[in-house]
Amino acid sequence: MPHLSDDDLETWSALATVLEWLPAALDAQLQGDAGLTHFEYGVMFALADAEDRTLRMSTLAGYSNSSLSRLSRAVARLEAKGWVRRAPDPADGRYTLATLTATGVQKVDQAAPGHVDTVNRLVFEPLTRAQARQLRDISRRIMTAIRAEDGWRPASTSDR
Repeated sequence: MPHLSDDDLETWSALATVLEWLPAALDAQLQGDAGLTHFEYGVMFALADAEDRTLRMSTLAGYSNSSLSRLSRAVARLEAKGWVRRAPDPADGRYTLATLTATGVQKVDQAAPGHVDTVNRLVFEPLTRAQARQLRDISRRIMTAIRAEDGWRPASTSDR
């Protein structure tokens, strides 16, 4: 039976644990502080970062590595709270646009400080700057091994 070397098993077990523990920690913080899941916050953040705070649902599903049905359910919850609205794409009615509302922008702005603090505490503070750059490079290599297309990348902070 194939197996990992002891060294690779140690590395894999550490990464697998992070993959399990980090989403739960991010969800707990965002639920407690803002009443959002990490997935919902990610959807709203991507919309906040987009031109006119609007993206096609299919693009947003790609960014969030989500099925359209899962994304649609999440957006419906956000829509019910007045944070997102959906409308047919005037350029092509086969598509639906999701737009972050002004109230949604306020919600993202309210949720961001606690989320940033949590990400800093859990991910960046334990690392040196060099290790953080290595983590970015390693993560991008793994992303490319999983899927050839590029994932969502935020606009440069100098653009905001």
